[in-house]
Amino acid sequence: MNPSPTSARNLRSAHDLGDVVLRPVRGHHAFEGCVEQLATAIRLGVFASGSALPPERELAERMGVSRATLREAIAGLRAAGMVRTTRGRGGGTVVSYEPTAPARGGTPGIAERKGELLDSLVYRRVVEPGACYVAASRTLSASERMLLTTSLQEVDRAEDAATHRQADSRLHLAIASVTGSPMTIEAVTEVQGCLHDMLQAIPVLEVNIEHSSRQHRSIVEAILGGDATKARRAMEQHCDDTAALLRGLLG
Repeated sequence: MNPSPTSARNLRSAHDLGDVVLRPVRGHHAFEGCVEQLATAIRLGVFASGSALPPERELAERMGVSRATLREAIAGLRAAGMVRTTRGRGGGTVVSYEPTAPARGGTPGIAERKGELLDSLVYRRVVEPGACYVAASRTLSASERMLLTTSLQEVDRAEDAATHRQADSRLHLAIASVTGSPMTIEAVTEVQGCLHDMLQAIPVLEVNIEHSSRQHRSIVEAILGGDATKARRAMEQHCDDTAALLRGLLG
């Protein structure tokens, strides 16, 4: 069976973003670092439900760990219900995690992390506008421009709140990826992980979604047009509006 056009777009985006979001694990806790990176990539939709993770050898090399450590991390993800693995010819590890719609009743653990999560909004205000400025200042390749365009289209075409939330994250990660800066990509991935947790804890507001979509289009158009100042300012406004919404609704 051939994948649907939407599935094909998601798989291309996942491959492009997976190449840059996953990075060598630092420190002595390789197992935990692998689980954290892979789980975050799955939650944010870098690897969408039903898509296959890259081969073990490729993942191990990209993350700078042994294949044994990687297998242990994947086993942890399996135990958490995020992936499933089949053996033999044509086998591999497939994402089984299904995104959930933002919760009206709140998300467990948010209250305990409230200070950290709200501080991540300050960090985001520094990092993401800067990423937009750098992205718009570069001469982007055809594939980079296509990644931005496709990622924006996926947000606009999302069929429900859960897929919209992941598509939104992928767009922000796509913008980070075209900066060509691994440290910037790492920083944006970190803040998007925190942002995802907060947005999952508040109800979906259609007016905000429409407003956010207009801002996304302005940001991407400015980057593709090479207007670094406009791109930075558009992302600053986007970050400010999202922060205001979250501070108001999280209390």
